[in-house]
Amino acid sequence: MITLISGTNRPASNSRAIVNLYANMLQERGMPSQILDLADLPADFTQSALYDNTGKNEAFNKLSAMVANSDKFVFVVPEYNSSFPGVLKAFIDGLDYPYTFKDKKGALIGLSSGMQGSGLALSHLSDILNYLGMHLMAMRLKLAHIEKNFNGSQLSNKLYQELLEQHVEQFLKF
Repeated sequence: MITLISGTNRPASNSRAIVNLYANMLQERGMPSQILDLADLPADFTQSALYDNTGKNEAFNKLSAMVANSDKFVFVVPEYNSSFPGVLKAFIDGLDYPYTFKDKKGALIGLSSGMQGSGLALSHLSDILNYLGMHLMAMRLKLAHIEKNFNGSQLSNKLYQELLEQHVEQFLKF
C-alpha cells in the first residue's frame, strides 16, 4: 500500500492539496493509495499517545496503523523555519521504533513560500528517515514560491506539473 502523508497539521493546507493531486495521478495509473493527513491527529497527541500513553489514543493508533501497514510513502512537506513542521517529527517519534520505516521506501516533495523549495526541510527529514532505515528515492521535488505556482487545486507552473508527473513515474518504478 502507498501512503501519502500531508506533513503538517494545518487545516486545508497546500500540502494536503498537493497530496490530493498526487493521489489522483496514482489513481489515473491504476495504483491505489491512502492519505494520512496530520491535520487528523488529536490535538493532544503528544500527551495522550506518546511515551507512557503508547497505544492508549485510538485516533493516533489509527494513523499509526496506516503507516505500519504500508510499504511505500510519499511525504509532502512544507518548510517551517528552514525545516519541516515539528508535528511531523512528533508523529514520527510516536511510531514503533525502530521498525516502522525499516526497509520501506519513501519519496519527498517539499513546498515553500520562498525560493528554496523546502530544500533544508527535506534534508533534515531525509536524515531522520535514513536513520530509521527507510530507502529514499533520489528525486526530491522542491516546489518554491508555492503560492505563485499553485491555485489550491492545480499547479499553474508547467515545469512543476511536468516534474510532478516525473516524480510519480519514478516513484512507481522505485
